Amino acid sequence: MENYKNKLGNLADRLKKEQPKTPIQEVLPVKTETVPREPEVQFNNRIPKSLLKRLKTFGLECDESLKDINIQALELYLNHKAKLTETTKNAD
Repeated sequence: MENYKNKLGNLADRLKKEQPKTPIQEVLPVKTETVPREPEVQFNNRIPKSLLKRLKTFGLECDESLKDINIQALELYLNHKAKLTETTKNAD
């Protein structure tokens, strides 16, 4: 029993004195280019509850935020409407 206690006592001293043998990985942040961003404003509107549920489900499945989904949807809608107006003006 005495031998066991000596071994444990020596182990603690050795662990304090010896350097770890495994290398420690240095973590550096990823450098990204800063893209000039347009100032943002708040936009509130009311939508049907079922549509919000579908949006949240879609966001989870595609790993996108509701904000990003809304921005993409609004841009797509406005671009589509602009093309329709342009084609009707050209037809006249």
